[in-house]
Amino acid sequence: MGTVDTRKKIVASGQLIKVIQRHRKKGRVIAFTNGCFDIIHYGHIRYLEKAKGSNRILIVGLNSDSSVRKIKGTGRPICSQKMRAAVLAALSCVDYVTLFSQETPEKLIRSLRPDVLIKGADWKGRPVAGGDFTRENGGRVEFVRFEPGFSTSRLIQKICRSGKKT
Repeated sequence: MGTVDTRKKIVASGQLIKVIQRHRKKGRVIAFTNGCFDIIHYGHIRYLEKAKGSNRILIVGLNSDSSVRKIKGTGRPICSQKMRAAVLAALSCVDYVTLFSQETPEKLIRSLRPDVLIKGADWKGRPVAGGDFTRENGGRVEFVRFEPGFSTSRLIQKICRSGKKT
C-alpha cells in the first residue's frame, strides 16, 4: 500500500473546478462542507466521515486565517491555514481541501456547484450559505448530527483551565 501525497489534495478553487468535472464524468457525487477546523478533534473526524458517505468526492472548504479571525475573533485561529489544510488533507475521508477568504463559502459553492451541500445539524432550520443555490441547481442540502460534547471552543477553554492549575 503506497502513501498519498496529501499536498495534492489541497487545491485552489479554480483548479478544483477542472478536477470536479473529471469526477462527474465518472458518475461521482460531489459533496461539499466547510468550516474553520481550527483544532481538529474527534467530533470533526466523525462529522467528516459521515459527510463523505459512499461514492462521494468530499471537498472541504476551509476558512482562511483572515476569515477565521472575522468569525471567531482575534485570538483565533490557533493553527494556521497551512497546518489546518495539511491535517484535513491527511484524512482518508477528505478528497480535497480548498481555502476561501470570505466569511461564508457562498461564492465558492457557486463556482464548484456541489451535488450535496453538508452542514452540521445545528444549521437545520437556519439559512445555509449556498443552500438555495445548490437546491436550485438540482442538488440537496444534508444535515449531519454532531458528536455530543465536542467543540473546538470548549476544548480551548479546557486547555486554558488546565494550564492555570499548574
